[in-house]
Amino acid sequence: LTLQTTSGYVQFDNCNFENGQLQIHAPGTCQVKFCTFSQSSIHLRSVALCVLENCEFTGSENASVTVEGCPSSDRNWACKHLAVLAKSCTASMQEPDPAGCPMAKQDGWGESLLGPVRTCEIVVGEEQSSFLSAVGAQALLGSTQEDIEFGENLRAAKEEEYPALDSNSSDSDLCSDDEEDAQAAYKLPYQAHSLSHTLANVTHSRLQSNRLHALQRELKLKSLQQELQQDKEAQSLANSLQGCIIRQCLFRDGKGGIFIYSRGQAKLEGSIFRDLTYAVRCIQNSKVIMLRNDIHHCKASGIFLRLSAGGLIADNNIHSNCEAGVDIRKGANPLVLCNKIHSGLRSGIVVVGNGKGIIRSNQIYGNKEAGIYILYNGNPAVSGNHIFQGLAAGIAVNENGRGQITGNVICENQWGGADIRHGGDPILRNNLIACGYSDGVVVGERGKGLIEGNAIYGNKGCGVWMMSSSLPHLINNQISHNSIYGVAVFCRKDDTGDYPPGQAGNESFQEEREGAGGENDPDSEEEYPAARHPISVALVELNSINHNGAAGLHIKSSEALNIIANVIHANRDGGVAVLQSSQLTRIADNSISCNSRGGVLVEAECQVELRGNGIYENSSHGIVSKGEGVIAENDIIGNHKCGLQLLQTADMKVTKNRIQSFRDYGIALFDEAKGLVQENVIFQGRSKKSILQPMSNAEDCIIQNNVLLTFKKRFDMECMLINPPARPHMEGGAPRSCMAAGGQRVSSITSRVDGGCHNHGSIFCTIL
Repeated sequence: LTLQTTSGYVQFDNCNFENGQLQIHAPGTCQVKFCTFSQSSIHLRSVALCVLENCEFTGSENASVTVEGCPSSDRNWACKHLAVLAKSCTASMQEPDPAGCPMAKQDGWGESLLGPVRTCEIVVGEEQSSFLSAVGAQALLGSTQEDIEFGENLRAAKEEEYPALDSNSSDSDLCSDDEEDAQAAYKLPYQAHSLSHTLANVTHSRLQSNRLHALQRELKLKSLQQELQQDKEAQSLANSLQGCIIRQCLFRDGKGGIFIYSRGQAKLEGSIFRDLTYAVRCIQNSKVIMLRNDIHHCKASGIFLRLSAGGLIADNNIHSNCEAGVDIRKGANPLVLCNKIHSGLRSGIVVVGNGKGIIRSNQIYGNKEAGIYILYNGNPAVSGNHIFQGLAAGIAVNENGRGQITGNVICENQWGGADIRHGGDPILRNNLIACGYSDGVVVGERGKGLIEGNAIYGNKGCGVWMMSSSLPHLINNQISHNSIYGVAVFCRKDDTGDYPPGQAGNESFQEEREGAGGENDPDSEEEYPAARHPISVALVELNSINHNGAAGLHIKSSEALNIIANVIHANRDGGVAVLQSSQLTRIADNSISCNSRGGVLVEAECQVELRGNGIYENSSHGIVSKGEGVIAENDIIGNHKCGLQLLQTADMKVTKNRIQSFRDYGIALFDEAKGLVQENVIFQGRSKKSILQPMSNAEDCIIQNNVLLTFKKRFDMECMLINPPARPHMEGGAPRSCMAAGGQRVSSITSRVDGGCHNHGSIFCTIL
């Protein structure tokens, strides 16, 4: 049975359709309410305005409702009546609930399938700087006993893990009172270096606590009302009344819910979509507005947008779908705001094949694969979301995916908070990446990206784990209290390591793979400066790497690496460990202090350049080197064992350093160490040992023109690190490799020169 109208107005109330179809062509219009469609469908073609309310659609073989064509400007007499009706219904639905759908109430379809939802909150106590607690959904009204116990247990676990991190203690309190008094007599004042302001923020845990609290407040999830007040485009979409209006309907047990194509437009409010192949499919420059719907248990993706589709997807509950909750492809560019996207069998949101979109203020949690997965030139703007408790990565960027990922809370995910591989090149800026069960950020094989201004905190693995074949730009991040390394660089392949081999599994992206080599959207280049200025050497710069459970930086690299102007402080192993470096690792202008072992360790056959660093008060040697390279113009002061040791077959050029050891040799050369030790200033410590100890058997070990100083007066010590001042020191407070303007880093002005570097050279060329 087919009912068709092409002009006039038709209204259906309390009707049953079986094996039939209702067709409405412009300028015709219709109103359908309290009707049942069994294996039946509605097809609307260029209809200016149509209202479907409180209807049930079951057993469809294709889409239950198809909306085709741009809404007609030719409006008949009924359009005015329908517009008034639609507006009055909208006014009465200020706080709609899918469970409030009369049809749903009648048969119990609106019954919530969710238990208490836990949201992630980082808690910093007054006396303890650590920090995860998860608070139940009822925390907005008052925490339940279960929530309180959960938070207390996690805080207790963190206190056990970091028992020494008391806010009233100092990171330099590494010895007894007597030893401290003795050391003070020989202590050189080094605190006034160029990174001292950053160091002050990490040595005082109350300041660190305040910073985290401020970050939490800044990243608080916004409501839909707040979003609509601030975003006029979203507000306009939410208020629009064109095309097909579907309100408080049930779609179940069929192939498709709504299919919108060829510039069609539909608005869906307060409806339920369940046990379908897909809920909504929007393509070909069409537009869908979805407000407060419940979409679950679809066999494919819940919402699917492609071919320049757009619209607004806001305040929906999207869960338990077999593929992605929201799938954005091929130039689709929707606004995705304030949804709960959870418990999916794959990813929460997928952006593929030049898909775009603004993804903001959503809760994305409990999905089996990445919370947000970006690949094949997908380039969304992802901001203000809370992405947590996922069974894989929080956000994954793969296969030349891009994206601007800013201001999100990413916590408690099983794999990396952010996972970047295989040409992925995002901007990852100002996110809180915390309390994950693996690493904070993973940059896998051939990963790229600008990783800037993030707080990477309290993760069970490393703060940042990166492959030496990757080219990330890691700038101005706070990397602290992670259980293993602060930053780790490895050269092993993804499929042979101890870490998960990528993030995402085998979602169906065949059509995007075929076109992955195509040109990017030229309009997006202006939004994405990193794409125009690729780097050729991985850069770790201006980061604060502190209080991590192992070394601050752990390096086993087969590629060149630059480590510039970082604060590496109070880590529970050494400051920097270079265990493999077949190409040059450049370590310049860093502050490396108060680490539980040595400041810098360089293993045999590693190539390093250590220049302009301040290496202070580490619990073992300042620098131990068995490798090759240059150690020049560093301040190596107040370390508890030797200032500098050259061991085994080390071949180093050691020039123009200022060195002091508290209770051991200033410089000690052992075994077959060779090289040049020249023009260094070596200060006496408390030890009665010689402050320069040449014990090397190598004939080509040259020691000349070094100055050895002992102190007679306290004034002598106070004047020692004045001309030049304590290192690191940088002109204008910025490292030589970068400049800043207007509070924003301009990372593109530094270019890198390919090729080797001799002992006196630099692999940086700064273009002013």
